[in-house]
Amino acid sequence: MRVVILGSGRGSNAGAILQAQQVGQLGRARVVQIYSDRADAGMLKLGPRFEVPATFLDAAPYKTKLDGAAEQHYIAAISVCAPDLIVLAGFMRVLKPAFLNAFAGKIINLHPSLLPSFPGLDGIGQAFRRGVKITGCTVHYVTAEVDGGPIIEQTPVRIEANDTLETLTTKIHAAEHALLPAVIARLSESAPR
Repeated sequence: MRVVILGSGRGSNAGAILQAQQVGQLGRARVVQIYSDRADAGMLKLGPRFEVPATFLDAAPYKTKLDGAAEQHYIAAISVCAPDLIVLAGFMRVLKPAFLNAFAGKIINLHPSLLPSFPGLDGIGQAFRRGVKITGCTVHYVTAEVDGGPIIEQTPVRIEANDTLETLTTKIHAAEHALLPAVIARLSESAPR
């Protein structure tokens, strides 16, 4: 199963996926390309380390969505990779219908809350400020509704009385780093051979 990772940041989740691949824990999945919408994204440095192409793809002019010419540029570049799965690992742009239709049923996202609770930006902070006792992370299929696609799997994380936003964030990230590669591995085993 050919996997393309899209992200915007430092790449801790992309790193977890690549680490799992390196030690043979990604099932039949193989990351074939990393793309970032930010030229300075730390995740691009993962490419040489794990011997996977890592490329900046300009998504201008919009800051929060992938639309217009940039969307077509992304569709063309990703299509060349012939992906079976596109993993959004901290990709901070809303995907529009043309992109979703081009890769229908092949896009998954990792979100730092137990959806449908706390969708959108700052899921960890939302849960912490609300005072819930259990939050977590979710891997779901991507649809036109932001963080509203079918849930694949979730990992709960308990918020302890002594947790701070920083300690909770660390716990959520650890859960994400275990969940996302495990989901990819399972999806790869059920994919057509």
